[in-house]
Amino acid sequence: MLWFSVWTVLVVGTLVGAFFLGRRLWRSGLELGRELARAGQTWEQLADRLAELQALAEQDRVDTGPTVLSPRGPLVERRAALREERTARRAAREQRHWRTRESWRAYWS
Repeated sequence: MLWFSVWTVLVVGTLVGAFFLGRRLWRSGLELGRELARAGQTWEQLADRLAELQALAEQDRVDTGPTVLSPRGPLVERRAALREERTARRAAREQRHWRTRESWRAYWS
């Protein structure tokens, strides 16, 4: 009779443990499904946004086709505009560096 009680307790304990393990696996599976659905929605949003950005990039793209026989006027103007932009960026960078040096100098002096 003692062995029957021991085996009964072991079997019932195993079945209870299996129930709780199965319940946890089921809930984890459901949660995984929800997260995968959310990831899919996020992926779709990302793909849509990427398509929008690529379309905008195509619109803003500067024509870099062959310019051997093109008129020189627009090319010279474009080069001058690029040089002005570069000069402005360089001056802004120098100004930032100067302010940083001055703040360091005020701190360490």
